[in-house]
Amino acid sequence: MGIKYPVIQGPMAWVSFPPLVAAVSNAGGLGILGAAPMTPDELRENVRMTKELTDKPFGVNFIPESPQIEELLDIIIEEGVRVASYGIGNPKRIIERTRPHGIINMPTMGAVRHAVRAQENSADAVIVQGTEAGGHNSNVATMVLVPAVVDRVDIPVVAAGGIGDARGLAAALALGAEGVSMGTRFIVTQESPVPPNIKSLLIRSSEEDTVLGTGIRSGLRARMLRNKLAETILETKDLTALLTEGEPPSRVGRLRMAMVDGDEENGSIAVGQVCGLIHDIPTCRELIEGIITGAEKILETARSKLTP
Repeated sequence: MGIKYPVIQGPMAWVSFPPLVAAVSNAGGLGILGAAPMTPDELRENVRMTKELTDKPFGVNFIPESPQIEELLDIIIEEGVRVASYGIGNPKRIIERTRPHGIINMPTMGAVRHAVRAQENSADAVIVQGTEAGGHNSNVATMVLVPAVVDRVDIPVVAAGGIGDARGLAAALALGAEGVSMGTRFIVTQESPVPPNIKSLLIRSSEEDTVLGTGIRSGLRARMLRNKLAETILETKDLTALLTEGEPPSRVGRLRMAMVDGDEENGSIAVGQVCGLIHDIPTCRELIEGIITGAEKILETARSKLTP
C-alpha cells in the first residue's frame, strides 16, 4: 500500500473525515474515509479535501449494497483512490470493477468462510474483525479468528477488534497478521471530529461497558456503548421506531446523533471493548509512533522469555 507502518485506521461513518484520515496517513499509517453516509458529490468533495491535507495513500470505505454504488466507484476510480474498503455485502462486483484500475481491495470479514470467499473473488487483503470490535463484528474473538483465517488464505490478513495499543499490534503479528486496523482508538485522538464529551465518555468507560445489540438499519449484530438507546435496542424486537425521523437510510441518523451531535444517551455509540484501554487523547502521530516503538520492545522482551 505504500505506507510506513502496518497500522490502518478503521473506517467509521461520521468520524472518518479528511482531517483524521490525513493525520493517520501523514503519520505513516493508512487513513480510510468513512463514506457510508456520503452522497457521490460529498464523497468526491471529501476525497479532494483529503488530498489537500496529505500526499500519502489513503482509502475509502463504503457499503457494497448502496444504491449509488456505481457512482461511488466511478469517483474513487476517477480520483485515483489507493484502497477500497467495505464490509456488509458481496464484494465480488466491486473487485471486478476496481482492480483493473490498480485499486487495492481490502474487505472486512468476520468469518473464515467469508475471508476464503474474498480471496476466491481476488481480494488483495482482508481485514478480520473479531467480536471485541465496535459496530458490526464476528461471533468469534479476534484471538481465535485471526489465526483461523491466516491458516486458510494466502493473501495478507489484517487483525481488528480489541486492538488499541502496542500490545495489540505485537499480539496480531504473533497470530500471523500483517498489521492491525483500529477504529475505537482513533475516535479518541486530537484529530478526531467526535465531540469532546463523547471522547471523555470513552475514556471513563471500561471494557465491560459495551453491549451486543442489533444494528437499527442493518438488522445485524453490533457492539455499542451501553446507554439509553442500547438498552432500548436490547429490550425491543421492533427497531423501526428508533429510526431517526426524516433521515434517509444512508444518513445513519442515530450514529450521527452520537458522533456529530454528542448525544450520549439517544445516539448510537458504536465502539469496541478496547475502550477500557483508552486513557488519553494523543495526536495520531503520537499514537502510531508509540504503538510501533512499544511493539518493538514487546517483541524483543518476548524473545528473551523464550531463551533459556
